[in-house]
Amino acid sequence: MPHTLRSASRRRAPRWRRRKDARPDEILEAALEVFVTRGYAAARLDEVARRAGVTKGTIYLYYPGKEALFKAVVRGSLVPNIERAETMARAAQGTEAETLRALGHTLWQVVGETRLSGIPKLVIAEAANFPALARFYWTEVASRALGLITSIIERGIERGEFRPADPRFATMAYMGPFMFALIWKHSLYPVAGVEFDFRAFIDAHLENFLRGLAHA
Repeated sequence: MPHTLRSASRRRAPRWRRRKDARPDEILEAALEVFVTRGYAAARLDEVARRAGVTKGTIYLYYPGKEALFKAVVRGSLVPNIERAETMARAAQGTEAETLRALGHTLWQVVGETRLSGIPKLVIAEAANFPALARFYWTEVASRALGLITSIIERGIERGEFRPADPRFATMAYMGPFMFALIWKHSLYPVAGVEFDFRAFIDAHLENFLRGLAHA
């Protein structure tokens, strides 16, 4: 019997440690849900705590306030996806058009089809009232994403795969429909009463964009 009790004790200890270690992730998951649903201004830490199954005081053990919590959500979710996209682009072996197509599909799958899709719309909607958060988002996410696409287009132009064009404007033309889809998904789409195939839209956009950028 003593051996059985010691074994049970050893089994219980890791479970408690995992629960404590999991709290930051659980808080971030709950915070993402609240930010996307409520917006930044209306988000309340009380609701985050309730969704995460912790006390409000527990949140303050990890994050000093709502702004720090929002930044942690972005750094824990969107930034790693930007890093993976950068790695994917560096490792690509095909044409630059194939890289842009693959990145576009991946972007929609990991952001557009998940809760993360609400973050860009949130930032755009509340940038004027919270410029510090907008600058943070620009530095940590948007500028890196745009810089990545610009570098791929520049390489395609240098190699003669793409026609001469201003890479900055071409990047905006590439990203614009993605932003439209994200904003539409979290604004008018839920009330429009019209079905919209977002993936088919992204496919059509990538096809049209790459045809327009390609050499005749």
